[in-house]
Amino acid sequence: MDNNFHAEDKVMKKQNMKMWGVSGVLAGLFLLTGGMMLTAADAGEAYEVEIPLGLDEDGFKVPKDNPLTKDKVELGRLLFFDKRLSANNTIACASCHIPALAFTDGQPVSTGIHHLQGGRSAPTAINRGFSAAQFWDGRAATLEDQSIGPFASPVEHGFANHDELVAKISTFAGYKKLFAKVFGAGNITKEQVGKAIASFQRTLISGNSPFDRFDYDGDEKAISESAKRGKKLFFDKARCNLCHFGTNFSDEKFHNIGIGWGGEAVDPGRYNVTKDVKELGAFKTPTLREISRTAPYMHDGGFATLEQVIEHYNKGGVKNPFLDNQIIELNLTKSEVADLVAMLRSLEGEGWQHVKAPTEFPQ
Repeated sequence: MDNNFHAEDKVMKKQNMKMWGVSGVLAGLFLLTGGMMLTAADAGEAYEVEIPLGLDEDGFKVPKDNPLTKDKVELGRLLFFDKRLSANNTIACASCHIPALAFTDGQPVSTGIHHLQGGRSAPTAINRGFSAAQFWDGRAATLEDQSIGPFASPVEHGFANHDELVAKISTFAGYKKLFAKVFGAGNITKEQVGKAIASFQRTLISGNSPFDRFDYDGDEKAISESAKRGKKLFFDKARCNLCHFGTNFSDEKFHNIGIGWGGEAVDPGRYNVTKDVKELGAFKTPTLREISRTAPYMHDGGFATLEQVIEHYNKGGVKNPFLDNQIIELNLTKSEVADLVAMLRSLEGEGWQHVKAPTEFPQ
């Protein structure tokens, strides 16, 4: 992909406001799943997702076996906010992915059941539909896998396994009725839980930011002069676009940038998944959309401000045997740092603010 956004690409993105979802009889038959016949339950009324200005509709990932429907998204919303989906009724997905905080929790590392803490920051749930591998270390290959992972964590939702999760959900007649409506008759499964929550998460989208209106629409008043200078730095001297490229500002890869190497212990990161020593201390490149709303930063939440993040890169990261070879000293001035921050703040978009917590849950 061209890191500088080809002009013709901009025109295409501007014109494409694709609606992900199909209505009418076709939804009841194939739902554009390559001809795969769906069950009556799967073929509910389609949920239409509008891809806003600045995002690549072709990068929006909806698995063929999990088409978006209104009932499924609503089921996923209920599950996402329901604290009963923890061993002691205290933790929901929304406990660490809070809507008012752009679906993060504002903490360096997340706090789960019994006030236990893990070692990593909660990444935003926004624009996960444009990503493949999930979590900081990419251990979940799909959003469906990610959506059920935390339930069986002893420091998050606290279930010993997913069977316990499913058993608890199955005690609520209201949930059994909703799962049957969405997925058909039969026992609730962990896979169905993952499909429902993943469907809801795919509706959390950020685009049409001031940066997008400047970059795609040519609206000179959309961003400040400082942000315009920051854009030039982003794609040149600051070298941000080497990893933060594409319409979601992420290469979807894993990099060691030196975070944690000055302390007593190092989080192995991607190495725990691949066992490739070259990926020791490597973590996934996060999206920069809504970045100004999702502090603190990095996988360990070690930086409270964007200025601190930029200064880390400015000095060339923290030297270690596996530091990414793209990390070098940048020699940015204070005014250039301020311009970069202005550009990053211009990535505050829209498309997720509509989400509200349920006022009641299935009984």
